[in-house]
Order: sequence, then C-alpha cells, then structure tokens
Amino acid sequence: MIKIEGLTKIYRTDEVESTVLDHLNLTVEKGEFLSIMGPSGCGKSTLLNILGMLDSPTSGLYFFDGEEVSGFSEKKRTIKRKGQIGFIFQSFNLIDELTVYENIELPLIYLKVGKKERRERVEKMMKTFSIANRRNHFPQQLSGGQQQRVAVARAIITRPNIILADEPTGNLDSRRGKTVMNYLVRLHKAGATIIMVTHSRQYAEYADRRIRLFDGKIISESVKEALNV
Repeated sequence: MIKIEGLTKIYRTDEVESTVLDHLNLTVEKGEFLSIMGPSGCGKSTLLNILGMLDSPTSGLYFFDGEEVSGFSEKKRTIKRKGQIGFIFQSFNLIDELTVYENIELPLIYLKVGKKERRERVEKMMKTFSIANRRNHFPQQLSGGQQQRVAVARAIITRPNIILADEPTGNLDSRRGKTVMNYLVRLHKAGATIIMVTHSRQYAEYADRRIRLFDGKIISESVKEALNV
C-alpha cells in the first residue's frame, strides 16, 4: 500500500539547510499497524505529513497504492487522499467556528454522506469517546483532552483505509488513552492500515511493527512477537 525509496526532506533558509529525513526506505503493507518512535525533532511528524500527502519530499520516491505520488501538485494530493486517509493531528486542527458536533461531521459533508447517516455516525462517535455532553461546545471551550477526543472522532468517522496518528493519546489520561488505542485496534482488525507516531512505549506495543527514527534515519525495527506484548 505504501512504499518509500530514498525519501529525503530538506528545509532551507538563506543561511541554514536542515535535513529532516535522510534517504528513508520503508514499506507499509495493507492492513498493517506501524508505530514510529524517536526523540523530538527526528523527523517523525514530517514523515507522517509526507505519507499523508500534506507535504512533498525534496527527493526520493513515494508509492501509494502502486502509484508514484511524490511529484503530485497540492490539488492532486488532495484528491488522492480524500476519503482514503484519516488524520489525527498532535495540534488537533479543530475549526474554532464549529461546534464539537459540526467538527466531527465535517468530513462526512465533504464526502456527501446523507444527513441521516451523518447524524447516526456522529452520535455514535460522540458516545464512543464520551463527548456527547459537549456537542454544542466550541473547541476553545474544551480541555486539551476533550479536543483530542474530538480530533480522533473526526479522523476516523469516514472509516478511512489509512489512519495517520500523530501522538493520538498525547493529551489524554491513561483511561481515555486506552479507549483511543482500543478503538484503533478495532479499526485495525477491521482492515484499516494505521501508522502512529508516539513517545509511549506502552502504546507503541499495540502495533504489529515498530520503527525508531533518529536524525532522519531509521535506526531500528522490531515486530510485535519480539516485544513480549
């Protein structure tokens, strides 16, 4: 489903050149659950953004469902990922002018899902993540943990084939964190491909495979059977 070869990302200013990703090679099979770990600044979020076609590499190849997409324009990337990729952003990226209900519903509107089905699916998501009582609140009226749960609900409500999660439990207590992880596991068992960035070894071990980045390179890889999960 996903394959990158020699993927490099360089940020340049007039005075500084920073290599964030350094000739990465990685394959993620359909239906796989992959976790990515590493220190801050090692390139985890940049890699996730490129895999989600929110950004383009400086060089290298990116194959998505067999099609090489690294040179796609922003418009073509948007069309390609629509309905296929769900994002859980570390910074939430909720729309301040929309209520909890409306934020969760928005991806379904883009996909032209009927009003009745939208309502049923939004209600189910809000119940699952215990945010139904906040349905008419705006993001700035929520705690960080509540915003995180809204962001997760919005990301998965379209039932995407691929879920890209950047620290999906970062602002949650252990109980809420396990709720999110258990839901991701359910989606994985139903066939979704999940790529998750996390600092938590505990949550990383939910994945089939775990890689570690350092200075823009993959320095280690392990599979679930070897992690004593």
